[in-house]
Amino acid sequence: MRSVEIRGKRLRLREVTIDDVDALHAVYGDPTATEHLPFDPRTREEVEETIVEAMKARTAEPRLLYVLVVTGLDDGDAFGVARLHIEADHPHSAEIGLGLRPDQWGRGIGTDLIRLILAFGFRDLRLHRIWGARSPANTAAQLAMLVAGMVEEGRIRHHVRARGTWRDSIVHSALEDEWEGHRDV
Repeated sequence: MRSVEIRGKRLRLREVTIDDVDALHAVYGDPTATEHLPFDPRTREEVEETIVEAMKARTAEPRLLYVLVVTGLDDGDAFGVARLHIEADHPHSAEIGLGLRPDQWGRGIGTDLIRLILAFGFRDLRLHRIWGARSPANTAAQLAMLVAGMVEEGRIRHHVRARGTWRDSIVHSALEDEWEGHRDV
């Protein structure tokens, strides 16, 4: 299986490695960074387990899970993660998720990241539908998804339990034929 690397105008996405534990823990273990994510902050050991699972998923046939580290083009320092999970029963559809260190927020990186993941899913993986869910309070994710060309579909009530309470999710999606106008990555 070939290794995935995606380059955009500002970002590079590459396969996660065990060397990324600390960089991903800076996202997955940070209470601010995970405030709107569907899980509580993770320990370093839990992040390492997630990376090991992602590395194993690379060899699956067909491959259904892609976990990619987000870096800048110049320095290669990891500051985020993108995940694309193809549905086994519906291999034309995939769910995306992303996380960025808080010091990267407010710079349009989320929008660029979503555009890169959509391009990878539609162009390289030949998917028909890509969707993602966000916390209703995460208006930055809402804006990033809309600007990247995703459409808000609706609300799933009490979809996620995190930090001891139930939370709704707002679903956004893009279809391959709608995505045509948003290819500028």
